[in-house]
Amino acid sequence: MRIATWNVNSARARFGRITELLARHDIDVLALQETKIKEFPPVKGYEVAHVGYNQWNGVAILSRVGLKDVQTSFTGQPDYEGKKEGRAISAVCGGKRIWNLYVPNGRAVDHPHYDYKLRFLYNFARYAAPSADLAMGDFNVIPGAEDVYDESPFETHVTEPERAAFEYLTDVLPVVSPTGYTYWDYQARRFDRDQGMRIDFHLSTTPATSGFVDRAERAAKSSDHAPVICEYE
Repeated sequence: MRIATWNVNSARARFGRITELLARHDIDVLALQETKIKEFPPVKGYEVAHVGYNQWNGVAILSRVGLKDVQTSFTGQPDYEGKKEGRAISAVCGGKRIWNLYVPNGRAVDHPHYDYKLRFLYNFARYAAPSADLAMGDFNVIPGAEDVYDESPFETHVTEPERAAFEYLTDVLPVVSPTGYTYWDYQARRFDRDQGMRIDFHLSTTPATSGFVDRAERAAKSSDHAPVICEYE
């Protein structure tokens, strides 16, 4: 199966790019984050599972190899300010239990969103990851210095607690996605200067046979994230 993850930064604005991506790379399963819509439109040839509540967040799985036992949250998934956000969705696709995650950003180390982020990561690792075959999405964690052009501008994404939480998760589901940046800010010509970060991943119980980051999609000035595409037996 060819499986991809992409923080699309508005499914409504980039619906055409989504359908083109599916065809261009012959994708079997596509996980999307930041859909920013309440209802996902139909996609020819694919079953769609989506959870989104407003113009923020939102995650979807598009599959042409089956879409069974859909779950729109995981055990222990924390609320934020008393509300459940559209940040996790799962289904069995082609015999694999797949999770699609949009991990909270964290915002600042003294912000409640930072604690929310850590609880989200640890609870997913504890309660959902052990029964998953694959988890992918935007994890909003930069695992190491080699995964960002410069650590110094960032207050979150690079802290010891965030990295420890991500490592705790990847002890259960190892990283299998290719190296290379997956996100470049729209500002200051970050993509042109290749000043990016690696925050979008595939985590899997089995290795991918191949994988790549579709930098051409980011070069087209679509989303500020590039799709990460992996092949599995």
